[in-house]
Amino acid sequence: MFKMRYLYQKIIDDLTHFASEMLPAHVQMTSTSGANQHSYRPEIDGIRAFAVIAVIINHFNKDLLPSGYLGVDIFFVISGFVITSSLAGRSSKNFFDFLVGFYARRMKRLVPALVMFVVITSILICLFNPSPGLSIMTAIAALFGCSNLYLLNQSTNYFADSTQLNVFTHTWSLGVEEQFYFLFPLLVWFTGFGRQASKGARNLFWVTGVLSIASLIAFVHIYRINQPAAYFLMPTRFWEMGAGCLLFLGLKHPSGLRVRLQSIPPLVVTAGIVAVLFIPLQFAAKATIAVVLFTSVLIACLHTGTAGYSLFTHPQVVYIGLISYSLYLWHWGVLSLSRWTIGIHWWSVPFQVALMLLLAVFSYRYVEIPLRRSDWSVLRWRTIGYGISACVIASVLLLLLSNSLSDRIFLGSRHSVETENLTVQGIKLYDCSFFQGKGMSVSTTDIAKSRCSFPKGERVSGQQRIWYLGNSHALHLSGLIGKMQSRGDYQQTVIATAQMTFPTLPLEVYDWLPKNDWKQKDLLNQEKTIKYVLANVKSGDIIVLGNDLGNLFGWYPGKWETERQRNLQFLPGWIKNLDTFIKTADARGASVIAFLPMPRFQSMPKDFTTENCYKQWFRPFLTNDCYLFADRIKLRQGLTEVTDSLKTLSKSNSNFYLFDPFDRLCPKDLKNCSTVLSDRVIFRDSHHINNYGGELLFDDFYALLLHYKLLKTP
Repeated sequence: MFKMRYLYQKIIDDLTHFASEMLPAHVQMTSTSGANQHSYRPEIDGIRAFAVIAVIINHFNKDLLPSGYLGVDIFFVISGFVITSSLAGRSSKNFFDFLVGFYARRMKRLVPALVMFVVITSILICLFNPSPGLSIMTAIAALFGCSNLYLLNQSTNYFADSTQLNVFTHTWSLGVEEQFYFLFPLLVWFTGFGRQASKGARNLFWVTGVLSIASLIAFVHIYRINQPAAYFLMPTRFWEMGAGCLLFLGLKHPSGLRVRLQSIPPLVVTAGIVAVLFIPLQFAAKATIAVVLFTSVLIACLHTGTAGYSLFTHPQVVYIGLISYSLYLWHWGVLSLSRWTIGIHWWSVPFQVALMLLLAVFSYRYVEIPLRRSDWSVLRWRTIGYGISACVIASVLLLLLSNSLSDRIFLGSRHSVETENLTVQGIKLYDCSFFQGKGMSVSTTDIAKSRCSFPKGERVSGQQRIWYLGNSHALHLSGLIGKMQSRGDYQQTVIATAQMTFPTLPLEVYDWLPKNDWKQKDLLNQEKTIKYVLANVKSGDIIVLGNDLGNLFGWYPGKWETERQRNLQFLPGWIKNLDTFIKTADARGASVIAFLPMPRFQSMPKDFTTENCYKQWFRPFLTNDCYLFADRIKLRQGLTEVTDSLKTLSKSNSNFYLFDPFDRLCPKDLKNCSTVLSDRVIFRDSHHINNYGGELLFDDFYALLLHYKLLKTP
């Protein structure tokens, strides 16, 4: 660990020295704030440098700087401060002139570097990712300032791709800022600040203060019940940019508070920020508030004659701040593309940092500066039109790339079965589920006509239907369902509620899930599913239950025995409810098959999936996270209670059968079960099989159906 920290520090030192030599001094000190040159504060760019370096270290290795991502929050405070500063004293003829001028400057500041980054990176990801759709859709959303909303929507997808593999995940912060820019100019103008009204500054201060307090309250409240929403939405981030605005307005007029703030040693405040950056992730909300406060104080107390001012205005530091926008854009592209290719190793870090710097310097020198300084048009509204047109053209190119060209330029060999994302006949099964209160309503939708029945449409009179019900462990049977579809004249239908067991368990069992109201909604959706199925099942139908029983009642590495014992108290009640369901199905002439638990492993690191765990010529090194192991005997022993209970239930119900996938996925001759079997990946994460894993189960499952004569013969 010491060696890694030393290496990172040396890289940062070399990085700043290298960057400062790239441009002459008069260019290094060019303002990026958009404010008038006479109001330029180089120490602000120094703080930008501090923020972007913290973000980069965190994105390289979260263990080195657990809360380094808060560098983005530092940027938010700076944005509020600088935008308010740039609008102070700027004269405009009227409201239209004010808005057009503001957005023309924003277009010239943000769009050129963003368009170049998005187009180039989209082409590159298509070379290495066989399914780049998520990244490209995020890129298109980023061009129009709404990638934060798109990523929020993706965060409610239970099987969403890893954020580390999406090359445009980091553009969420640009979306937040751009949405802030839609609101803030209105506040500036209508409070009178943009018209230099006598009470304009005071009006803006109070309006921004009230909105910021409301935003902070919303952030704290929503963070407890819906972390992604608190993280991605502009209204819950407004208070951070509002803090920068309030700071500028507060410093604009002499006061006792201003004097006291300026008397604080900047290096002490800087040390406070550094300390916050080491706070563990579980205290993220408190750390966010702390870093916003510290950043505000740091901006206020940085002035000439202090050691902190000398540090933050050092030419090398300032230059990193000047290129921080391009550096922020490109650093994540380099890291994400590295994860798709060579990976991130101690020996690769210097090359990756150097590449980030080269790309950022090129973008700053040949894209940002020339296009920001040039006159796009005599008419400023045309400048806005040119910026929007560039984004539209880039979006069209990206759509063509995604739909027509990505298959042709992919450089690797395709592992189609393993990497298909829970897909049957082109339909993604996670679209056939309820999750976090979302999904189709079984009370109003005829499932047989939906896209989650194979084949689609009404089933033919007398046609047998196989229902797949449960939680995500029903959805991950996609490989099995696909092979079944080619072997019979039956219709298969999938309805699931991610994370909710079928039949349902009391809500207190799911206390490991975030505290919010969607758990109750999902529980109700699962209960509606039960009623719907029992009302529509017909004689001869087969109901297949896929539940994550190993998580609730079994043992796996990292599982607390006390938690398992607590959950086992609910097992008899669940068996009783299942017995009732089985008997009701029997009365309607239907059979029920329950999948016994599969091997389960200790959870992968957050945001990691096995999506890039397939060797390619450009990916010669697989991370250790691709290989998860668990003791076979302990896994089996930990499943004794739930397995024995289901076997007892099967003996008392002639229409209830059990299918055990364990030995097929973890053969008896193995000491340890693994996510990889015979050099092929069979799990897509710590407990969901991929399509290939599902196909491995087909022969045994089909044999069970034939053995008990459950399939109708033509």
